[in-house]
Amino acid sequence: MKNSLFTFVVLLTLFACKNETKSTETKAETKSTITKKEIKAPSDVIPFMDKWKILLGDGTKSEDLLGFQKDGFFYVETENETDWVVYKTPNSGITSKTSSNTRTELGEKKHWIPEEGGKLTGTLKVKHVSTTGDATKSSAFSVVVGQIHSGEGHENEPLKIYYKKFPGHTKGSVFWNYEINTKGDNAGRWDYSTAVWGNDFSKVGKDATTAPNEPVDGIALDEEFSYEVNVYKGIMYLTFTSEGHETVTFTKSLIKTDFPTKASIPQQIIDSYLSRRKVSEEREIAYDGEINYFKQGAYNQANVKTGSKIYEGDIAKQYENGSYAEVWFKTATVGEATAPKK
Repeated sequence: MKNSLFTFVVLLTLFACKNETKSTETKAETKSTITKKEIKAPSDVIPFMDKWKILLGDGTKSEDLLGFQKDGFFYVETENETDWVVYKTPNSGITSKTSSNTRTELGEKKHWIPEEGGKLTGTLKVKHVSTTGDATKSSAFSVVVGQIHSGEGHENEPLKIYYKKFPGHTKGSVFWNYEINTKGDNAGRWDYSTAVWGNDFSKVGKDATTAPNEPVDGIALDEEFSYEVNVYKGIMYLTFTSEGHETVTFTKSLIKTDFPTKASIPQQIIDSYLSRRKVSEEREIAYDGEINYFKQGAYNQANVKTGSKIYEGDIAKQYENGSYAEVWFKTATVGEATAPKK
């Protein structure tokens, strides 16, 4: 009788342990499944990622962005039940061979000439720009959030959309730059800057540590704004919108220059560049017939050349100490050009 009772207890214990193990495994599997479902890639939020490749601020490259993400550079954040694609990059890291500025930025796979054109849109907010830099440098404390880049010739940039905010200011500026397709060699190239909200590229401090006056009509960090870049039959149509701000539009030809002679070079350029180097005219046909493509994300304009702290290139230390740019996109599209509304 005692042996039978002992055997029964042993069997009951083994059965209970087996059930407990099975229950624990089921819970673990369920938790794992939930975790996998909760993790989203940027391509789950903005589905046009198949049309792009990317370069990250640590030098990582990828041409297959479906399901691709990398913590600390290119990933998804959810805020107030809205998913955002995050582009984050340090002041100093590994970048392209033609630039000293780091980027976590998409590059369009499709190339086009201005006469063919294309359209790029984005709704975003800038979460952070470098808090270190030289206030007399035009590109300090700024990030480029959208571009048109030339793929041949001088490989200049007919469009760069900037956000810039000086330390201590609440409001920053949104402006766009047009880089000339320089006549002759590229030594005399320059950017002409146009303000959207706040100031343009040329507004700088009187010395390295003194910022200019804060823009009255500027955009704060974490404040949403949208842009549309529509290149239609060689003409670039820009539209900028933000709640609580006036909608602003611009038109600029990419196939016929506004700057064919020395006399046509704007005073902004003479004031900003001529004391440092020569400035050239643009070729008559500007970017006519030249291959271009869109870029979008965070192209950090703050680096050692603008006096920013880079902590010997240590990315973790740069992130800890404010030496980085971070841009969040909620929506974006890329596609064919459309006839402008009259």
